[in-house]
Amino acid sequence: MTRTSDRPTVEAFAAVLFDMDGTLVDSDGAVERSWRTWAREYGVDAEQVIAVMPGHPAADTVARMRPDLDAAAVEAAAQAQLEREYHDLDGVVATPGALALVAELDRTGRPWAVVTSADARLAAIRLGAAGIHASVVIDRGAVVAGKPDPEGYRLAAARLGVDPGDCLVVEDTPTGAAAGRAAGATVAGLKGITADVPLAALTDLF
Repeated sequence: MTRTSDRPTVEAFAAVLFDMDGTLVDSDGAVERSWRTWAREYGVDAEQVIAVMPGHPAADTVARMRPDLDAAAVEAAAQAQLEREYHDLDGVVATPGALALVAELDRTGRPWAVVTSADARLAAIRLGAAGIHASVVIDRGAVVAGKPDPEGYRLAAARLGVDPGDCLVVEDTPTGAAAGRAAGATVAGLKGITADVPLAALTDLF
């Protein structure tokens, strides 16, 4: 990897690894709606749920907010939550600059992948709604440990045939950024998160 400025563009990296929700896909409204519904049903504070769930698989958030539930109940609650998200596509679109950025990566032959805490079905639904076609998607079911564990980003780099240290990870949550750093990648961050490369928008990368 060769850096030529304080804010490198994608050309400085062997591959780009994107988070999905909030990074390539604007699904914030749908995610918040579904979790607020879950919070009401399970008697927990919705604001706390919204604060802790970004970047985490559904089951992890359920277990954190309702530690009294056994494993089977956590799984059932998480699956019910996912079912809501499968069917709520209102406002789910590509984030500003996402389509242009992945088109540029495809045009120049630079490999890229999506690494998400969503399951395979939800990832396919949301990427499809956004008009984004990724050849490599590492979903929650592809790994043993979800973010902030680096397994997903390391697996994505391996699938692309590159070293994680030569990759740019693009994230919008501290949890995801921690996963990228732990994988050894350079992290670009949206929404003001702490990152090696702060971004106002994806258009900063090209």
